[in-house]
Amino acid sequence: MIRYLFNAVAIACSVLAFAGESRAQSYPNRVITIIVPFAAGGPTDIVARVIGAQLSTSLGQQVLIENVAGAAGTTGTIRAIRATPDGYTLLVGGMSTMSFSPTLYPNLPVNFMTGLEPIGIIASAPIVLVAGKQVPGNTVKEFAAHISANADKSANGNAGLGSSSHLACTLLNLRLGLKPSIVPYRGTGPAMNDIVSGQIHYMCDQTTSVMAQVQGGAVKALAVLAPKRSAALPDVPTMAEAGYPGADMVLWNAMFAPKGTPPEIIKQLNAAIIKGNEDPAARTRFADLGAEAPPPDQRSPEALAKIWAADVEKWGKVIRDADIKPVN
Repeated sequence: MIRYLFNAVAIACSVLAFAGESRAQSYPNRVITIIVPFAAGGPTDIVARVIGAQLSTSLGQQVLIENVAGAAGTTGTIRAIRATPDGYTLLVGGMSTMSFSPTLYPNLPVNFMTGLEPIGIIASAPIVLVAGKQVPGNTVKEFAAHISANADKSANGNAGLGSSSHLACTLLNLRLGLKPSIVPYRGTGPAMNDIVSGQIHYMCDQTTSVMAQVQGGAVKALAVLAPKRSAALPDVPTMAEAGYPGADMVLWNAMFAPKGTPPEIIKQLNAAIIKGNEDPAARTRFADLGAEAPPPDQRSPEALAKIWAADVEKWGKVIRDADIKPVN
């Protein structure tokens, strides 16, 4: 009887292993859909389309991008979580949605961290502190001194409460001891226009969005909020180099799958992302956007899981300490 049970278990394990191997060998055999939880044309959408084209070539199947915007990226993320976990519906999520939402929206109907399988980081871009040309000073120290001395006349713009531009400058303002007026906009584009025209004075936004204005001389970049300088803006110092460590925000875009997606499919997709990131055309496109592919030690699903968890904890504390609540 014991021998019979042992053989039965062995056969069952062999069948499961064969099924997993067979499933991996046959995947993918139809169209893959990547959900982007933002409107077309934004940084996350562009990154998703670059890697989507690479995945299509690598996997030999058509890859479609579906933009499901709404509720600061949570609408599309929830749809991805509720999809069938078979590798045919994926999510490209941005750091802000994935790391801020668990604290900003505690009553969401799903748990992002338990509802998704990390696959891999696609690209990342640091936040940059930019100021209008009319703001005195060309260093962070000079900038901070001016804003501190003119707090009642200084304005800091952002893309809305709870956005990455808002939280990045919340951390920066705390670090520098600044207390300007906070002016929320419907996106960083309108905020940038008002910085250029002198209506507001500074903003924290990702290289992807500010590179053109910085390189064109419309605004000045004072510091990169990252552990190392940006390849897109090599002459701009980090906050630590400027004398103010501890105010970093690096935005990443990463791929996820619904919880329960077979591990062999996760592994196959991760390998396809890495292969896509090594393609010269993809690297050039990311560089044009001010973004970079992740270093080797940040390419695995496990690395993404650790980075994600750390960001949820870090930014959850900033949100709670600053008592930030989304506008209904």
